[in-house]
Amino acid sequence: MRIAMIGAGYVGLVSGACFAEFGVDVCVVDTDAGKVEALRAGRIPIYEPGLDALVAENVRDGRLSFTTDLDEAVRGAEAVFLAVGTPSRRGDGHADLTYVYAAAEQVARAAQGRLVLVTKSTVPVGTGRQVRDIVRRVRPDLSIEVASNPEFLREGSAIGDFMRPDRVVIGTEAGEGGAWAMTVLRRLYRPLNLIEVPILATRIETAELIKYAANAFLATKITFINEIADLCEKVGADVHDVSRGMGLDGRIGRKFLHPGPGYGGSCFPKDTLALARTAQDHGAPVRLVETTIAVNEARKAALADRVAAACGGSLSGKVVAVLGLTFKPETDDMRDAASLVVVPKLVEAGATVRAFDPAGMGHAKPLLPGAVHYAQGPLDAAQGADALVLLTEWNEFRALSPEKLRAAMRGPVLLDFRNVYDPEAMREAGFHYHSIGRP
Repeated sequence: MRIAMIGAGYVGLVSGACFAEFGVDVCVVDTDAGKVEALRAGRIPIYEPGLDALVAENVRDGRLSFTTDLDEAVRGAEAVFLAVGTPSRRGDGHADLTYVYAAAEQVARAAQGRLVLVTKSTVPVGTGRQVRDIVRRVRPDLSIEVASNPEFLREGSAIGDFMRPDRVVIGTEAGEGGAWAMTVLRRLYRPLNLIEVPILATRIETAELIKYAANAFLATKITFINEIADLCEKVGADVHDVSRGMGLDGRIGRKFLHPGPGYGGSCFPKDTLALARTAQDHGAPVRLVETTIAVNEARKAALADRVAAACGGSLSGKVVAVLGLTFKPETDDMRDAASLVVVPKLVEAGATVRAFDPAGMGHAKPLLPGAVHYAQGPLDAAQGADALVLLTEWNEFRALSPEKLRAAMRGPVLLDFRNVYDPEAMREAGFHYHSIGRP
């Protein structure tokens, strides 16, 4: 079986490599010639554990290839996946579908026979219908079936999520064409039958909405436990025990109930915003999601105020070490990371910031102000600091010796915004320790 993946970004590259691992012949196409050349040379443009080895193995075995020639990629493909970017549109928060529609038209022009055109990108409800109208207008002579197959990949564990998913969602149209498209996509995912992965067959609109609803719900869980953490601080409760007590209820579950600086990354911020805008346009506003967005943004802005308060009310002339810049560990993704709000506010308040991140500093440098100094490691960042702020819970930060960390610093203030350290151990090491939602 041969497929094409349009877009060599995070979703397209991971999905293409994993389909190749299933034994499928995959051609990934991208307009960025430099990226394609790098991939052909074995250089992976994103940080994702295990992806470099997976790509190299399937390129070597001839199942995975890269090109800038869309006609070449589409030729002979039974299914073509659209995995292009859908960023938030400036000004109104709607998903920008420019790349999706342009790619759909290009695929239609390049198609030589019957195929399934699949939206893998996260797209608002109704996008599949628009794509169908485009391909029918461009190629009325050809049977191009449109389907939706949303991705549910978590950065840092994307390969496992693809190879061992909770479910696969496939949305198709009614009728013979939709039935044929479903058959093609079920055959593509056949290796997952061995581990009995549920395949949910739906209408296209339903598949599109499932992805947004799932991400909005998870973002709401994160925001909810963060607000409960704030309440815990006021009443003397421990948010971790509250979270554990909630999570043991099978109706709730324990995942995404970890307090922190708020959600970020490539999905939750833009997807919650796009869902809210779509709902408003259809006269069915999702007030809970709208509130989640507002609370999450306010939380990031308030973190810098916590740092100032812990330092006596002023950051003027203070040196603040920041450990972790990416929105989560095991990724180099800086999109909507808490650091992009917190660090500029620290600098604006008069602090000198010394930052370290194991993977994200290359992407962070053009996004953060010039007053940020980038360190060689966590102890280097802490050297001479008046306060230390932990923003991302990389494993190497968990393993730091409290005594060595305290010895490197000038001041005793430590703000652990991920609750990775034991409060008693940090106090014994001489820190004025602050965490989230713990007495």
